[in-house]
Amino acid sequence: MNANGKWLVGGIVALLAVAVGGGVWMANKNSKTQKLENSNVPVVASPTPTSEVETESGLPAGRQVEVTVEGSNYKFSPANIKAKKGDTVRLTFRSAGGIHDLTMDEFEVQTNQIGEGEEEEVEFVADKVGTFEYYCSVAGHRAMGMTGIFVVE
Repeated sequence: MNANGKWLVGGIVALLAVAVGGGVWMANKNSKTQKLENSNVPVVASPTPTSEVETESGLPAGRQVEVTVEGSNYKFSPANIKAKKGDTVRLTFRSAGGIHDLTMDEFEVQTNQIGEGEEEEVEFVADKVGTFEYYCSVAGHRAMGMTGIFVVE
């Protein structure tokens, strides 16, 4: 066998060693993970910021979800909210500047017009699937872009 052939065989052997070693490592890692899952150690989920109501797949609908939306100069934050059909949504609306409200026609949601530093809470059931707009009904604010999107999956 010439020198090039030896390098080729050596390279193949090295690749096989890495592949086998990686497979053993993965099997060992999965084994440790399985032991942890079957232990009596409680698992703590990462907290979801209150400004997001995005549900994770596999969770049952009909949960109580909370979201805080701030209204300021012609914008909402967050501008997008997600929930699952059947969820009860508790929405806290805060004015971070100026006089604003939050309106979502499809769910008959309407806060009062509130001033800077004030907040109001509304609660409703997300009983329709689709994409819905929420907006500020103060004269001209919606036309100036003070809108958001509520998605129900």
